[in-house]
Amino acid sequence: MKTPLLTARSLTCACLFTASTLLLSAPAMAIKPAGPNAQVAITPAVQAAVQGKGRDPANVKRDAYRHPAQTLSFFDVAPGKTVIEITPGGGWYAEILAPLLHDQGQYVAAVVDPAAVPEGRGRDYQRRSREGLEKKFAADAALYGKAKVVGYDPKAPVFGPAASADVVLTFRNVHNWRSSGQAEGMFKGFYAVLKPGGVLGVVEHRAKADVPAEDKSGYVGQQQVIAMAKAAGFELAGSSEINANPRDSKDYPNGVWTLPPTNQHDAGDAAKYQAIGESDRMTLRFVKPKG
Repeated sequence: MKTPLLTARSLTCACLFTASTLLLSAPAMAIKPAGPNAQVAITPAVQAAVQGKGRDPANVKRDAYRHPAQTLSFFDVAPGKTVIEITPGGGWYAEILAPLLHDQGQYVAAVVDPAAVPEGRGRDYQRRSREGLEKKFAADAALYGKAKVVGYDPKAPVFGPAASADVVLTFRNVHNWRSSGQAEGMFKGFYAVLKPGGVLGVVEHRAKADVPAEDKSGYVGQQQVIAMAKAAGFELAGSSEINANPRDSKDYPNGVWTLPPTNQHDAGDAAKYQAIGESDRMTLRFVKPKG
């Protein structure tokens, strides 16, 4: 009777080993949503926006890592809503959100007001960032004609009239706010601008565990982000592994910026880091209570 048990156990282990080996040997671009990811129902409107012809082809290539259709659907983004994206950078998500909300709803890009930053490199960076986004919007009125750009003071952030937004989105920004001591104020600002029942969607580089405030890796502990949101009054409504990457070991010489798309590494290591792909990311949906 013992032999069949041992054989079954051996076969099970062999199958698990084979599956793990196949997963690790597959190209980074082949990572597919699994587990909780499969439960995210992509809405037709979001899918159409993701497939829009106005997107930069270089940005489209990153869909394999950023999963915009699943992510925006998970965050309940839909036409008819007012959606505020915090510090949208070069407009990667704006290329999807502005057309999605063009006819129904409102897309708002909230950027740091350069005048709120001391003179020097920091102010120059924020000025270039805002001007670049405004130039992008002005170049294509059919896509961005109704998009708004609003400035905020990171020391006392206000993103719009109180209780005026349905969704606030932030992608890979929390580590910067923690290192600059601004995280608490930012989350309070999100809470203030959202309507009761509104959604805060957070995507962030995920550390293996909690990290100190002075950490420079670019990663943040998932429980730390949840604690920040709850301290501001939010409730955690859901989490997803849409943007997970099990290949990310999170122990690189230049932190998360070692990985694509920044690629701060020796040229000879390009293939190594390309095989890993972009960072492992938490995807968290918070809600402002209605009561």
